[in-house]
Amino acid sequence: MKDLIIESNRCYLCKNPRCQANCPISTPIPMVIDLFKEGQIAKAGEILFKNNPLSLVCSIVCPHEAQCKGNCIRGIKDEPVRFCEIETHISKYYLENIKLEKENELDERVAIVGGGPAGITIAFILAQKGYNVTLFDSHDKIGGVLRYGIPEFRLPKSILDHYEERLIELGVKIRPNTLIGPVITLDKLFYDGYSAVFIGTGVWNPRTLDIRGESLGHVHYAIDYLKSPDTYKLGRKVCVIGAGDVAMDAARVAKRNGAEEVYILYRKGMENMPATKAELDGAIRDGIKFELFKSPIELLDEGVKYIETKNKTDENGKVNTVNIDGTEGIFECDSIIIAVSQSPKNNIVSNTTGLETNRWGLLLTDECGHTTREGVFASGDVVTGARTVVEAANHAKLVAEEIEKYLRALK
Repeated sequence: MKDLIIESNRCYLCKNPRCQANCPISTPIPMVIDLFKEGQIAKAGEILFKNNPLSLVCSIVCPHEAQCKGNCIRGIKDEPVRFCEIETHISKYYLENIKLEKENELDERVAIVGGGPAGITIAFILAQKGYNVTLFDSHDKIGGVLRYGIPEFRLPKSILDHYEERLIELGVKIRPNTLIGPVITLDKLFYDGYSAVFIGTGVWNPRTLDIRGESLGHVHYAIDYLKSPDTYKLGRKVCVIGAGDVAMDAARVAKRNGAEEVYILYRKGMENMPATKAELDGAIRDGIKFELFKSPIELLDEGVKYIETKNKTDENGKVNTVNIDGTEGIFECDSIIIAVSQSPKNNIVSNTTGLETNRWGLLLTDECGHTTREGVFASGDVVTGARTVVEAANHAKLVAEEIEKYLRALK
C-alpha cells in the first residue's frame, strides 16, 4: 500500500491525460489517482467499476505498454506511472467488499449467451438497471477466455469467482453447462419470454495449419490445451507453433507443468511476433526458447517438418517472408501445440434462421451490436475475432445501452 501511495504521488494529474486518451475504455486515470491519494478507495472503485465492470481484470491482463503506461507523460524522461497496479488494488478492494444494488425492478427478461468478457460486462450493466438477466454458459463456470484461456499465474480464478458472486447478488441467474443452439434454440428463448438475446460466445474453434499430420496423437490445439492443461502428457520436449499471446501462454503453462524444454517455432523473426511485450518478456523469463524463420510443412511422429524462410523486399518496398528452397528439416519434439488463432463455433447459427455471418463465421452486426435478426445482439470476439479484453468490455458497454433502448421501445 505504501509503495502504491508513493507511485500515485508520481502522477502529474495532467489536465489532458494521454494515458486516459490511449485507454480503449477511457478510464478516468487522474480522477481515480486523486481519489486514491485522498484515501477514498471505495469511491475510486465505484468510478472504475461504472466505467468498466472488468476494471480488475483489465488492470492485470491489458497490454499496458501500448495504452496507459506507454503513453504516460512522466515516462518520456523517467519511469511511467504504474497506474495498473493502483487500479488492481482499488478494483480488488471494491469487488470484494462492495454490495451492488439494483436501480429498479423491471419485468423484461434478457438472455446472455456466453459468460466471457462481453457477456459479464453486459450482465452487470443490465442487472444493475433492474432487468431480469439469465446468463447461459457452455462451461461449468463463467469467465470464458478469462477462465479457460488465460493461465492461473496471469489471472487468478478467484477473481472470476468474485465476479460470479456479485452477479448472483444482483439477481442474475446462471445456467452453466448449457449450450445454446442444438437443444435450447433462440426461438425457444423468445418463446419462453425473453425480450432480447445477447450473444457473446467467443471464438473456441482452433484454426488449423492445413498441413498433413494435425490429427496425430501428440498434436494439440492451444485453445483446447489451456482449458485443462493438467490432463495432458506432453513429454520432455514441446514445440508450440505460433507467436501470439495464446502461443506464449501455452508455452509457459507447458514449462510450468513439467516439460523440460519448450520451443516457439515461428516463420518470422522476434520483431514480427504479434505477442505483447509483456507476454514475450514473460516467456523469455520462463526459459522458453525460439526457433525462428521456420515454417511448418508437415507434422510427423518425431516432430515438425519445416522449411526455412527469409525476409524479402519486393519492388514496392514491402517486406514479405518467403520460403528458401532446399532447406527442409525436422525439429524433433515429443508434443506439438498449434496456436494460430481461433474462429467461432456455429452451434447457434446452424440451429436458427435470420443470423448472418461473414466468410470467417463471425456474426454480422452494425456498430451498435444489432445482428441481422430482430431482438438479437452480439459483441466481443464472436463479432470481431480474437481481440483484447478491454476492447470487448468497451464495445459491450455500447451494446448494453442499445439493448436497453430496444427494451424501452417494446413497451
